[in-house]
Amino acid sequence: MQHTASIQAYHDELMQRGDWPAGFSGRWTTLTFVPSERPGLEPYRMNLAAILPDQPVTAFAGVFTRNRFPGAPVISGRQILQHAAASGILVNNRIANVCSPSGLQDITALQQELGRLSGASPEGLFCVSTGIIGWSLPLQEITAAMPQLLQTSAQPIDVARAIMTTDSFPKLRAARCAVGSVLGIAKGAGMIEPNMATMLVFLVTDLEVSREDCQRALSAAVETSFNRISVDSDQSTSDMALLLSSGKGGTVAYEQFSSMVAEVCQGLAQDIVRNGEGVAHVIEVTVSGARSSAEARDCGKAIVNSPLVKTAIYGNDPNVGRIVAALGDHCGNSGIPIVPEAVRILVEDVPVFQEGAFRLSSAVEQQLSERLTAASMNPRITGYPQNDDCVRIHIDLGMGDVQESVLGTDLSHEYVTENADYRT
Repeated sequence: MQHTASIQAYHDELMQRGDWPAGFSGRWTTLTFVPSERPGLEPYRMNLAAILPDQPVTAFAGVFTRNRFPGAPVISGRQILQHAAASGILVNNRIANVCSPSGLQDITALQQELGRLSGASPEGLFCVSTGIIGWSLPLQEITAAMPQLLQTSAQPIDVARAIMTTDSFPKLRAARCAVGSVLGIAKGAGMIEPNMATMLVFLVTDLEVSREDCQRALSAAVETSFNRISVDSDQSTSDMALLLSSGKGGTVAYEQFSSMVAEVCQGLAQDIVRNGEGVAHVIEVTVSGARSSAEARDCGKAIVNSPLVKTAIYGNDPNVGRIVAALGDHCGNSGIPIVPEAVRILVEDVPVFQEGAFRLSSAVEQQLSERLTAASMNPRITGYPQNDDCVRIHIDLGMGDVQESVLGTDLSHEYVTENADYRT
């Protein structure tokens, strides 16, 4: 288990992970506004950031939320995937631009203004938003900040910080080979559930790849990373993952490129879970002995999404009866014909259920409680991930040979407080 000692130590680590791949640069600035939906409040601060290629890129890809109330950035982003080229990413925090009466019109206005100022093609600009759902963008204030935005120069860590909302630390990962690199930044801390999380992920690479391989690699990486995590089982309206290639580096086999994209996405997915709102424990549930990947994944999801399992782990209480109850509830209601005598459950490699009965004792309870305590983080400490540990639960269904893992979190007092006070 690795520990991070301070915000500065984490900052230094992120700086070592790399700069922008050839052909890309970053921008970042701030602005203030008073939301029209809540006049009279103190001005809000909004961050505005951009990732811009030196020239339009023809190799790019996107994966978007399945929420049936998609935000305007998701609708616009899907349309851009039909275009011949992408010309950059503009992103704001604080307001998500979801179901606003002027949402798509605001995006068009932002595209036109940024295109006019930067020379980029407006129709290829991804305009991305994250934050409060239901409020409209402060269009006048954002456009007024664009000249200042374009005069700045931002490192990847600056952009990673700029897109944060309730995140407590920036997220940045990179993978390198001899002829290029893949760099990714992300935000996400709440509304996180498989089928994408409440997150934004931006990947850029200088490796020369085709548009088809970009989409193929990104879709595969999302399926095995962001679609395997959950914090609070809520799916967002705004999730997206974008991948842009400048093609200014060398060429590698698709398998190597796909592996690099997957490595970056898996690292970012772990960071998002570890940074979940109010998180004290990360939970990894591995389900084996399943008949299909979906069956294994859904059983794992039932465990990490159980409020009773979450709260027990938060309290360092190895109440394994809640694991069995959550599994039985899911399987019973999903028609999964598990046989209790064939199911085996381990917590931290300690058998706690097998042959149809619990295997518990005071010594086992004490051992597991100590292990949960050792894996915990202090949710009041923010700015950096305190460790890379997790609570490991292994469930063997005893029916097949498929295995999948999902990541989740506990449920703390701090989570409730943070979300109760989110808009105030």
